[in-house]
Amino acid sequence: MKNFLSVIILAFLSATTVFSQNKKEVLMTIDGKPVYANEFKRVYLKNLDLVQDESQKDIDGYLQLFIDYKLKIAEAETQGLDKESTYKSEYSKYRDQLSRNYLFEDKVTEELAKEAYERGKEDINASHILIRVDYESVPQDTLAAYNKIKSIRDRAVKGEDFAQLAKTYSEEPGAKETGGNLGYFTVFNMVYPFENAAYNTKVGEISKIVRTTFGYHILKVNDRRSKMPKIAVSHIMISDKKGARTFNPEERINELYTMLKQGESFESLAKQFSDDKNSAVKGGKLNAFTKGDLRAPEFENAAYELKNIGDISKPVKTDFGWHIIRLDEKLPEESFEQQKESLEKRVTEGDRSKIVTNAINNKIKEKYGFKKGESFLPYFDTYVTDDVLKRKWIMNPIPNDMEKTLFTIGDKKLGYTDFAKFIAGRQKTTRPYKQKEALLVDLYDEFETENLKDYFKEHLEDENEDYAAILTEYRDGLLIFDVMNKNIWQKAKNDSIGLQEYYNKTKQDYQWKQRVEAIIYSATSEMLAQQIQKMLAEGKTAEEIKTALNTDDKVNVLITPGLFEVDQRELPEGLEIKEGVSKVYPNNDSFEVVNIKAILAPGEKSLDEVKGKVLSNYQNDIEAKWMQELHSKYKVEVDKKALKHLKKELK
Repeated sequence: MKNFLSVIILAFLSATTVFSQNKKEVLMTIDGKPVYANEFKRVYLKNLDLVQDESQKDIDGYLQLFIDYKLKIAEAETQGLDKESTYKSEYSKYRDQLSRNYLFEDKVTEELAKEAYERGKEDINASHILIRVDYESVPQDTLAAYNKIKSIRDRAVKGEDFAQLAKTYSEEPGAKETGGNLGYFTVFNMVYPFENAAYNTKVGEISKIVRTTFGYHILKVNDRRSKMPKIAVSHIMISDKKGARTFNPEERINELYTMLKQGESFESLAKQFSDDKNSAVKGGKLNAFTKGDLRAPEFENAAYELKNIGDISKPVKTDFGWHIIRLDEKLPEESFEQQKESLEKRVTEGDRSKIVTNAINNKIKEKYGFKKGESFLPYFDTYVTDDVLKRKWIMNPIPNDMEKTLFTIGDKKLGYTDFAKFIAGRQKTTRPYKQKEALLVDLYDEFETENLKDYFKEHLEDENEDYAAILTEYRDGLLIFDVMNKNIWQKAKNDSIGLQEYYNKTKQDYQWKQRVEAIIYSATSEMLAQQIQKMLAEGKTAEEIKTALNTDDKVNVLITPGLFEVDQRELPEGLEIKEGVSKVYPNNDSFEVVNIKAILAPGEKSLDEVKGKVLSNYQNDIEAKWMQELHSKYKVEVDKKALKHLKKELK
């Protein structure tokens, strides 16, 4: 959609910087609000290659694009879209995500990523026994659970059958059936303490006792295997979801498979018949993948069963349709540097993040200065009632004489009242707790971490120009999307009467080219194509020709009936448009004969046939009128002197 692409481009066009703006040259004002030359220069240099219209690539042309963008931002703010809860939520999420790139620039993240990379080279098959106990359990329950798992471990170490012990004692659901076997797993599949135990235990040995949020575990490692390498394959796909097909998809894929066995070119058949248009133009070639990357396990399994380069699978059924797969390449293992970015992202988002968080908290404390104040627990254990466990605690004001400072970060103090407000708001979304003290301890850790990070983020915008610019890009991009969605896209989508009227005024722009109702016969040889010509001249039907020329073991002809525009890719290039049986045309590695039943003259397409295109054009029409209104609504004044300076600098 043209409008959406414009938003994506323009989302990169804001890059507003907030540093020392009073010292910058004002390029223009919108209703008196300044827009600085430095901002325009930044986005012009950064995004010039994204602008497709040549007339907008010079300074004056680009300035008009930039002004339109700024007017949309102004209108979004006028309509209060920056106050909407959905906008605030999205912006906050992105701010948190972006700041992580600066918060987690610490070697502890890289070390954990390197550990994950090394572990990721192996899959582990393990069994485990679980005795449930959570972190809130009373000490006697925790001790009882520990003693129980210790007793089981002692028996396992002495040689008792691990699977039988799991069936008898493990409190994991399904353990009686599985004997505790977890199958193969790899890095990031399990909680981090469990993963540590698995990777630090040798094959055949019993792990030490490990504590997780689920309880106490012991593991027995059954096997280790090297992780599957990435592979590259090509495929031919026949969709079974393409509406009313004029042929049977399963029958078609089997015909193509037979033709491949006969020696027909995989690339040629993919280009000519595959329904995966993106790969068809490349002869069926797909991007490299490993197991788990695709949303089609049947496809992955069939691909990995191919042993030698060039091997071809039998037809495989997936949720997308029917496939024939050819193994093209087995790729070497990726280096740590190649995977570093994605590994570090997973480290900072998973349960390893606790390790990173502690390290980062210490880093922030050292950077800005941190001073611990009064302990929270003695006061809050009495002040907060047990209603908090039901998420119904109501905060009462803390008396002035009882107010204490919990900690100070930089020039910011956080006290009892701040923590009380945090508890009141956070209680509704906590996990269930049994013990109030455990809840208060966890909430305090969250409270301290949140305020440390907030302090860091607040000062990061002042300290880091790139961060501030990227953050503003995203903010403006969200507002542009929202204002366009409200005023253009949804308006056009919901205005069926207006859409019909627009189509009536512009239907001359939506025309069918000349079309033919035809049956295309694709033969494996020129001689067979000539035989098809002869059979058609004798009045044979498509089914009779198919029966005569194809056998169970050999497919010599594929038949595709339909209604085709004269330049459609299914028709052979240079086809002479006249009723009757055509001459033989070579097409890739096949030979085609077309039996044209009827020729349809060019004509108008109905609204239903071109609704998507008409809707897009209608949106463009609404947007053009809307932009005229914005230019009238807001006063834009360009400083000619500043513009002249800018042109000179950019040249």
